[in-house]
Amino acid sequence: MHRRCMGRCCLVEPRNDFMHELPVTQAILDTALSAAQQAGAARIVAIDLVIGELSGLVDDSVQFYFDILSQGTLAQGAALRFQRQPARARCLTCGHSYDAAPPLAPFCPACGSVHLQVTGGRQFQLESIEIDDHPTGSAEDSER
Repeated sequence: MHRRCMGRCCLVEPRNDFMHELPVTQAILDTALSAAQQAGAARIVAIDLVIGELSGLVDDSVQFYFDILSQGTLAQGAALRFQRQPARARCLTCGHSYDAAPPLAPFCPACGSVHLQVTGGRQFQLESIEIDDHPTGSAEDSER
């Protein structure tokens, strides 16, 4: 039986500088393993991540490191499910709001002003962990 551990566990504070995927992926794994062990899980099936478009994280790199780091753990073979969150920009001159994606344009698309405020898009959260309560090969699994 699969269960989902919920609770937005923020792993990394938003930063303006580049975040390297290896230490971030290690934090994902450490957090997931800790939560799974506390829940008495036999294994981790999937991990849901919310990543801002401006976080600097590359999904394929996170997946690559996760596949290596999780070998021999409860998370080996777990699926990483990525949900991207867009950034928003608002022009302080004309009030125009729009989704902002990298590379960020240095001016407002509506009026050309350079007075912009960018919000969001830097978050990084472990949204939930899907776990399996039964060890592989248990009597209950063989009945299915």
